[in-house]
Amino acid sequence: MKIENAKAQMRKGVLEYCILLVLDGKPLYASDIIQSLKEAKMIVVEGTLYPLLTRLKNAGLLAYRWEESTQGPPRKYYELTDSGRQFLGELEGSWTELVDAVGKIKNSRA
Repeated sequence: MKIENAKAQMRKGVLEYCILLVLDGKPLYASDIIQSLKEAKMIVVEGTLYPLLTRLKNAGLLAYRWEESTQGPPRKYYELTDSGRQFLGELEGSWTELVDAVGKIKNSRA
């Protein structure tokens, strides 16, 4: 097994959670979401992001609105819905449990 593949699978597993975290509290344009993820070393490309945004929107966790841009065509800004905020809260609890469990396993190594 190649390490890069394992690392990519780990990132993929938490990507939706990270997208919701990035959008918590502020609507963002897709390129801003990508930039935030890249800054956090969660490298993602548009071809990966847009299907995830669509899936989250179809699940009722995200909404979007169009906003005119002075630099070209209108931009689509994504934001959490009330359901998205609630879902994020539930994921945060699960994330804490997962991090704690992995920490216990890691610390119990002999």
